[in-house]
Amino acid sequence: MAWRWRAITAARDLEGWIDATRLEAKRRHGLLGRLEVLPYRGHGTGSRFFLRGRVLEEKGITRSMQDDTLWENLRNMARRFASDEIAGARVRATFGGSTAFAVADEEGFFDIVLELPTPPDTAQSWHGVEVELLHPESPGEGPVRSTGQVLVPGRARFAVISDLDDTVVHSSATNIMKMAWIVVRNNAHTRLPFPGVSAFYEALRRGTEDGIENPIFYVSSSPWNLYDLLEDFLDVHGLPAGPLFLKDWSPTTLGKHHDHKLGIIRTLLRTYPDLPFVLIGDSGEKDPEIYAQAVAEHPGRIEAVYIRDVTSDERDAEVREIAEKVNLTGTAMVAVSDSSAAAEHAASMGLIPADAPARVRARLAASS
Repeated sequence: MAWRWRAITAARDLEGWIDATRLEAKRRHGLLGRLEVLPYRGHGTGSRFFLRGRVLEEKGITRSMQDDTLWENLRNMARRFASDEIAGARVRATFGGSTAFAVADEEGFFDIVLELPTPPDTAQSWHGVEVELLHPESPGEGPVRSTGQVLVPGRARFAVISDLDDTVVHSSATNIMKMAWIVVRNNAHTRLPFPGVSAFYEALRRGTEDGIENPIFYVSSSPWNLYDLLEDFLDVHGLPAGPLFLKDWSPTTLGKHHDHKLGIIRTLLRTYPDLPFVLIGDSGEKDPEIYAQAVAEHPGRIEAVYIRDVTSDERDAEVREIAEKVNLTGTAMVAVSDSSAAAEHAASMGLIPADAPARVRARLAASS
């Protein structure tokens, strides 16, 4: 396999050289546009914030609207993937009296860890972190700044980790060409969640007690280039806001769906050791296998696993076999046909109010 690793490394180095050469040429000829800092929704605890982001040349993407044409959707998608990242950019993040610095990697990504001398205000879950570009200097007037939002769970009974593709929204993730066409021809308004999903997730967020706010984290193998589209999708369709963990589609990470998702699950369980978790996925890829491994690695930490059935009978039999093994550990893994079935089970476990399944069924009926 050494030859494969050398080929991947060579491809990554070539990509880096092309990007650096193109960026330098644009600088030299005065063609470089204004730069932007794009912080993604982060997560944290009472003592530490974790925030990821990217430094890019401004892409000129317009905010999607319900009546956008196919051409406008295609243009925005092309701009997302034609972005020029700023390798080696230096940024500073501040929150209260805490400051941290980071240097962007070859794809323009930066990761910031803010150490907090005192816990943030517990009256709110989301906290604004100011991020400023220090180097290089951006064309245009004034400094380049953005505000990133960090979620710190307060009074929570459990946390949720949910897949997105074919779990929250129909994507045909097992068919690359079909999935690509669905993604590029739609926007945040025209891509619709599965019926009842927003009501079910809102019930999970609110839990069964007043004052509870259970955090929801979203994990996807979609590239970070689609971040703004997915963030808008959650907001437009009334799904609870939460950090999104996407992938860098570089030569060294393509195809590593299992490692990516399991790695995020491990990180979140380690970050919040006092919270049990609920995992939500689908049968289309490897969510049952990944979640079963997470249950085995973290005994007693996973309260329930919900798998949306989107596959054929042969795959369904495999999922049932995995579920039977998981159920023997004391964690419930349930294959469900829709959000109503998941809500019924969640209510029986006391995860959501007893009347929540009726609200989910009403949403399902309204969409039919």
